[in-house]
Amino acid sequence: MHALNKNSSTHPKVLYGKTGVLIVNLGTPDSYRWKDIRKYLKEFLNDRRVIETNKALWFLILNLIILTFRPHKTAKNYKKIWMKELNISPLKYYTQVQKDKLKKKLTKKNVLVDYAMRYGNPSIKEKILNLKYKGCENIIILPLYPQYAAPTTASVCDEVYRTLLSMRWQPSIQIIPHYESNPYYIKALANCINEALNKLSFQPDIIVFSYHGIPKKYFLDGDPYHCYCQKTTRLVKENMDIKIPFLTTFQSRFGPQEWLMPYTDETLRGLPSKGKKRVLILCPGFASDCIETLEEIEMEAKSIFLENGGKEFNYVPCLNDRKDHIDLLYKLVSKFL
Repeated sequence: MHALNKNSSTHPKVLYGKTGVLIVNLGTPDSYRWKDIRKYLKEFLNDRRVIETNKALWFLILNLIILTFRPHKTAKNYKKIWMKELNISPLKYYTQVQKDKLKKKLTKKNVLVDYAMRYGNPSIKEKILNLKYKGCENIIILPLYPQYAAPTTASVCDEVYRTLLSMRWQPSIQIIPHYESNPYYIKALANCINEALNKLSFQPDIIVFSYHGIPKKYFLDGDPYHCYCQKTTRLVKENMDIKIPFLTTFQSRFGPQEWLMPYTDETLRGLPSKGKKRVLILCPGFASDCIETLEEIEMEAKSIFLENGGKEFNYVPCLNDRKDHIDLLYKLVSKFL
């Protein structure tokens, strides 16, 4: 004890007393170069929460086939939507802006706000360690996934817990749950639709809510994601005084197995033959515009719809950095401060 007291003046300075807020999005490659795309896809598709199949078989399929051929196509798609003047992907850009605007609303000096990506950079581990180093004894994690799913929200939790396993002095961790029915979230989506309708020169025959899909097997094994998506669509419709029908669809399927249905692309291909030739479409499950919304929906889905007899197609941007979205994030975080 005497020796410890004698050397106490040389003890390294330890910061403490702060709370960290970490918003987490899915992720993005560092660039649209083949090498960066491959690196990103390898991390993403190696997540056992994303791909639940035989590990040995998947190792061969992923490394011999997918990572050989898919990066080239994916790179071309990223190039279409890349914000070249800023040299950044839309998803990373909007996540950064969300972080900055949330930081302005959380004015307490002892609250630090940052962002991370589940895949790619900056990583969850890097940001948690950095917040702890800066004195954050408590860290609030906000996964930017309104509807819970194992491949998204649970995967973020997995990575947070893996990071804690390597830490000698762990901070207290609080993870904000899904918010598919939060009134501020529902109102923000309704605002987006109303604003879009007011700007249109046509009356939509149908409003399509396109969510990222998951394999049907995950749903049958107990994943609640499908129910939360349907719930969001229903609540938005109930909060709007319009007669236009709403429809929930699922996009971005991958591989040969059956995914949640109806599929967005097949639905849009068939709508014109059913008299639905004017469409308004949005992607409520994405907090930021990204390759799945800007390339897959605003570009590819639009082409499919128009080529099959559609007359009008309008994509409603994600909530991104809208004031009502930042207000939602503020409300979600404030409950845990």
